[in-house]
Parts: sequence; C-alpha cells; structure tokens
Amino acid sequence: MKYQTGEVGRVIVVRFEDGDEILKNLIGIAKREMIKTGIFFLIGGIKDGNIVVGPEKDELPPVPVWRELTESYETLGIGTIFWHNDEPKTHLHGSYGKRDSVKTGCLRESGRAFIVMEAVIIEIKGVSATREFDQASNMVLLKLHP
Repeated sequence: MKYQTGEVGRVIVVRFEDGDEILKNLIGIAKREMIKTGIFFLIGGIKDGNIVVGPEKDELPPVPVWRELTESYETLGIGTIFWHNDEPKTHLHGSYGKRDSVKTGCLRESGRAFIVMEAVIIEIKGVSATREFDQASNMVLLKLHP
C-alpha cells in the first residue's frame, strides 16, 4: 500500500442537462480548470451508457463484462480524476437503478444525462499522482509519485 496526504482545493458544482455526455464533460472541465487530482460525486439520471460489472474471471489481465444502460436510470456515483500523459482520466463507479432492478459498475465510454445530472468536483492539492499503463492488468492505473 502507498498513500499521500493532501488538501482540498477548489470545489466545482456542475449541472448536466438532458443529453449531455457525462464523462466527456467531466474531462473537459478537468482540462479547462487544470484539475490534476480530484474526486467527484454524481447524482441524477443517466441513459445510453456502458458499464463494466466485473471481470469474466479473477485473473490478469481481466476480461471485462459489459452491460448497456439502454433506458433511463437513477444514478449515484463516485469517481476520481488523475491525468494520464496530457489528458485527465476519470474512474467512475456507480449504481444505476430502474424500477426494482439495480446495476452497479464502472461507467466507461459513454453515458448521457437524463433530465438532469448533478456533479460536485473536489480538487485535491498537494498529492503527486497520475495514471500509468500497467502491463500485468493491461489497464491504466493510479500511480503515486514520491
């Protein structure tokens, strides 16, 4: 285990409107505001998304199991922002509910706001971290720097 301590920087409140791309816009905000490290919270509606609900088997590299969010879902999510090379990368896990069905997974590639999605982004200052390619997992993972 490795860790660092930091401090809270700026807090950004976001309202995504119906049809807005969630991940694309979070990345855009991180770029414009130069948020190098942060955490964000999501609450609201989502549609047209793709989530990973785990690996096929518990082995490296993992083969993801995909599920599509084909209709609107109520959403509660938490994610992080760290940069990979010259781009901010998000990592978002959430729960997505519709009627009596709930899916939990990692939102990837796409997902659009349904009616409204709210986000609160909290910048973390004083932490030196990026995302770097990990050969064993074939994924871009968090790396803390001394």
